[in-house]
Amino acid sequence: MDPQKPVLIAGPTASGKSELALRIAEAQGGVVVNADAIQVYANWRVLTARPSQVDEARAQHVLYGHVAGDVPYSVGDWLRDLEPILTAEARPIIVGGTGLYFTALTEGLAQIPATPDEIRQTAMQRIDTEGHAALVDELDLKTRSRIDTANPMRVQRAWEVLTYTGKGLADWQETTAPPRLPLSAVTPLVVNAPKDWLTPRIEARFDRMLETGAMEEAHANRATWSPDLPSAKAIGAAELMAVIDGTMTLQEARDRSTILTRQFAKRQRTWFRARMQFWQQVDAAELQS
Repeated sequence: MDPQKPVLIAGPTASGKSELALRIAEAQGGVVVNADAIQVYANWRVLTARPSQVDEARAQHVLYGHVAGDVPYSVGDWLRDLEPILTAEARPIIVGGTGLYFTALTEGLAQIPATPDEIRQTAMQRIDTEGHAALVDELDLKTRSRIDTANPMRVQRAWEVLTYTGKGLADWQETTAPPRLPLSAVTPLVVNAPKDWLTPRIEARFDRMLETGAMEEAHANRATWSPDLPSAKAIGAAELMAVIDGTMTLQEARDRSTILTRQFAKRQRTWFRARMQFWQQVDAAELQS
């Protein structure tokens, strides 16, 4: 690959994409940049599989764990934090599993007004009482056809935008400014990790998390824990808190967390197939050989 071009590496959780980024950085130089919406939070390192201190010694890493766990962090925030990295001399190797980050970077981000807290609270209450499908039914058809309607957070965001502005999310996106890094200016890679190959890795990785301090990390977070915190979206966080509270066994938490992770990986693969047809495919199994 061209050593002068920035590299984008997308892939589902546990697919080996972070190791690929490290290998590229070591072989050609560059700084590894986080593009994972949950790895930005400081209070969950082990549970979100952030790079270890050993990995960080191999190459410079940025935008990992730089946000307090109680602070909302949007794709717009990420683009703003990314900008000085893009203008620095070091070649960025941007890696993660948050498809929206990559889409905003390579296709542009619509300048949608922030929605008021009262609309957000209404959306959350309705999802709790009616389920997110009730909000899906109220979306405009164009938006409904474009978003992942199985993802409550995506549905909530689209509903909030339509309710507040009277304009569908899809219509806002069609007035998007030019992208910061079009695909022609980068080397775009997407890791292809089939379900049967990925599932054992997901299970093994959660076991390693437990072995390397995930439970201790949960105890450290317990005093300030709330399911409403932005960082509470870390898969396994609620389950480990339930273990601490005595309402779930560790084995139940492990099983539940791996199921949630498999479901999340499926949503990631669906996004990548739909939005990254023109990215270079990398076989995950070959990365491990």
